[in-house]
Amino acid sequence: MDIGNRLQEIRKAHGLSQRELAARAGLTNGTISLIEQNKTSPSVASLKSLLDAIPMSIAEFFATIEETQHSKYFYGPDEFTEIAPQSGLTAVSLRQLGNASSHALQILDETYPPNADTGPELLSHVGEEAGIVIEGQIEITVDDQVRVLKPGDGYLFDSRLPHRFRNPGTVVCKIISACTPPSF
Repeated sequence: MDIGNRLQEIRKAHGLSQRELAARAGLTNGTISLIEQNKTSPSVASLKSLLDAIPMSIAEFFATIEETQHSKYFYGPDEFTEIAPQSGLTAVSLRQLGNASSHALQILDETYPPNADTGPELLSHVGEEAGIVIEGQIEITVDDQVRVLKPGDGYLFDSRLPHRFRNPGTVVCKIISACTPPSF
């Protein structure tokens, strides 16, 4: 997906200049320009800040079109939507099952390479989040609590609390998570 072009289309559709969007999101207009030109990929936290300033959820930003004639119940691994498209050795992957904007539940297949995180800014959004670590380890900060979870461990919290995910380990961490409503 062309994130830069999509962001620019949405920004213009909402009548916002790069400067105004940057001010609302707490970023520089130079950063917005680089993202819109696809010269840099935003962190998950930065993209969330940008979309909150519009306002729009990450699920809406990456919404895929599901067929309306026939209900779709099953998805192959190549039919998930990447909602954290970044590049590099520490790029987080958040693959969404289906079109979360047309459901009350958002399911993610999350991958955190060693040293990857959701960004320096803590995330916060309406809803509840839950997940189970499948492999590797993840350090999760929720409000003033920090815990490292290992395979089989899980989490459940109010997503309005500031939170962050970081892989402090040396192997890839995989998580299957859910968020309701799909506001992320």
